[in-house]
Amino acid sequence: MSRHTRLARSAALVAAGATVLAGALVGTAQADPRYPTKTPTSTGYGGAVTSVDPEASKIGIDVLKNGGNAVDAAVATAAALGVTEPFSSGIGGGGYFVYYDAQTGEVHTIDGRETAPAAMPHDAFMDPDNPGEPYRFSPERVTSGVSVGVPGTLATWETALEEWGTTDLADAFKPATRLARRGFVVDDTFRTQVEENADRFKAFTATADLYLPGGEAPATGSVFKNKDLAATYRQIAKHGTDVFYEGRLAEEIVDAVTDPPVSDDTGDLPIPPGYMTTADLAAYQALLQDPTHADYRGYDIYGMAPSSSGGSTIAESLNILEQVEKTPADDEIQALHDYLESSALAYADRAKYLGDTAFVDVPLEQLLSDEFAAERACEVDTEHAVPKPVAAGEADGSYETDCDGADDTAGTTASDTESVSTTNLTVSDRWGNVVEYTLTIEQIGGSGILVPGRGFLLNNELTDFSDEWVADDPNRIEGNKRPRSSMSPTIVLEDGEPFVALGSPGGSTIITTVSQMLFNRIDRAMSIEEAIAAPRASERNSSSVTAEPAFVDAYGDALGGYGHTFTETPEIGAATAIEFGDDGRLTAVSEPVRRGGGSALVVSPRP
Repeated sequence: MSRHTRLARSAALVAAGATVLAGALVGTAQADPRYPTKTPTSTGYGGAVTSVDPEASKIGIDVLKNGGNAVDAAVATAAALGVTEPFSSGIGGGGYFVYYDAQTGEVHTIDGRETAPAAMPHDAFMDPDNPGEPYRFSPERVTSGVSVGVPGTLATWETALEEWGTTDLADAFKPATRLARRGFVVDDTFRTQVEENADRFKAFTATADLYLPGGEAPATGSVFKNKDLAATYRQIAKHGTDVFYEGRLAEEIVDAVTDPPVSDDTGDLPIPPGYMTTADLAAYQALLQDPTHADYRGYDIYGMAPSSSGGSTIAESLNILEQVEKTPADDEIQALHDYLESSALAYADRAKYLGDTAFVDVPLEQLLSDEFAAERACEVDTEHAVPKPVAAGEADGSYETDCDGADDTAGTTASDTESVSTTNLTVSDRWGNVVEYTLTIEQIGGSGILVPGRGFLLNNELTDFSDEWVADDPNRIEGNKRPRSSMSPTIVLEDGEPFVALGSPGGSTIITTVSQMLFNRIDRAMSIEEAIAAPRASERNSSSVTAEPAFVDAYGDALGGYGHTFTETPEIGAATAIEFGDDGRLTAVSEPVRRGGGSALVVSPRP
């Protein structure tokens, strides 16, 4: 039985859509061969799906071709990513879901973020063997039961389908179940992720058995099957999500968290147990909430409200930039400098104000206001990079916008423990509905704990809380609280119609990845393909800008003249996007190179 009340909708649409889709999911899946080919960009009509994985994108496209809508396809695609991208997503994690309803023109969101167990203490991350000191972040804290939050992914899928889908979770699971049973082709990324986490995976019996058979990572080009996950999907499809949140599976999850199934290869890892109970799982709710909204150069930008910090921080950084540059700068270097400085200010405010609104009074209206952005824009020196970290602003409703004098108060940099893992997908359908969805289990491989016999990894999202409890920290640990996230699924409208939908993984760099892609597309007049492929930089209110080597090569010397310094990282993010053109034309885009490239498909391809 459903855990949520289904809203009233057209009975004819439900009956017709569910009948067609159910047959399609069973029939076409049986005939489909493995689909390992990645296509970074596709153009055409009738709907689109783009994700990091070709098998998942193909499953989503099949749902659209056979009568499903964007929500149906998004859930089916996400379930498939739980098979092929198990170290970045899955039912052991959570995420954020943004939906544009073409019939009403409204944008809705679901907060499916993991929550802390009710009994989680403030000192949960402190090492009892070293008084006053937290556990090391890696590998101890990330490889533990104490890091596991109550998963929200299944509740998100169920809520989305009930609110806006045309089928149910049982049918949406069918193609992913078959994919888990018949297997997929292992690529270099999958093998590398296992190899890089081998020491953590060896610490747990079930994890080692699945991902390190014979002590080795699956070979590139081999076929990887997860029959336990297929069986778990079938059980949830048959009995509903109650089996996960209230039934035997809930008990098994709690057992894995509170008494991790450690092997003889744990080494010196303490693997502290967690505090989760079956009552925590039974109490979990995915939250329907209003999106954030900002107007930027005539575009309406919608994103996630807290517990995510993505929507407000993207909106604020762009609002500040718009105040600094009333029209886009003709000088590319000048524009990049102003963009980086605006980002630093927004991150300062993120650290001071953003947290779970059930526990923190977040001044969201002020953070999104043009007046606050105008006051913050006074801190941008268009000729020099201001020393970082900068101080947060006062989002109090009283703003000075004449810029009589800049505030030279030094700020502090918030601790950053968010993993660069996670995955993102973008979907549209023939009716004009759009889904942007970012989901995760946090660290690559999550906590490393695979629920024995169930085939899925548990998250370590609670490491996104600040490690030490400070009274005025909005991201301090509290029982039943959702840790602050940077996930930033975003839908942009132009004159009330979809213009572009986009998102990315990347931990705290997700915010800058999405805002930079919008800056590239709107201010720098790049195509959506160029906006995604362009080299990235991430200014998060730190003394040095994190940047890809290609960005430093192209702009480092010129921006160095403003006082910017750079710390190189191989890559930032792994985005997906759909742009909506005239007459229903779609441009679906995934990464051409980052994270091994992605797969963007359309229902009816046209050049």
